[in-house]
Amino acid sequence: MNFLDALQISGSGMSSQSARMNVIATNLANAEATRTPEGGPYKRKEVIFGSVPFKEVLEGQNKSLISESKVMGVIEDTRAPQMKYDPGHPDADAQGYVALPNVNVIQEMVNMMLASRSYEANVTAVQTTKDMAMRALEIGK
Repeated sequence: MNFLDALQISGSGMSSQSARMNVIATNLANAEATRTPEGGPYKRKEVIFGSVPFKEVLEGQNKSLISESKVMGVIEDTRAPQMKYDPGHPDADAQGYVALPNVNVIQEMVNMMLASRSYEANVTAVQTTKDMAMRALEIGK
């Protein structure tokens, strides 16, 4: 695998984690939204990742496949909304319950930290690849 392949694979990981952080930020921003244009409370969204074949590498008689990360889609969480008794709320039903989004702020913050750490790991891989390329050029002097 050459340096550019390594950079592209790390870049795909950074792009995927960036998309994940954007979706998490949207979930956090709408954690209290009881009314959406579609009707009802906001529904938590989640990113689905996939592995896409990048390149076949031949090493002796073994052939291996290198994959890169890709966002396959964003789906809505199917869990039911949280029901809270608040008869004074403008979106309360006849029994006085309000349907709140199925967003758990603590879970979203943990997911944000995981996505951030994964992004940082890919940044470190890019930096290491760049350093190796620079050292290889210095050897050739």
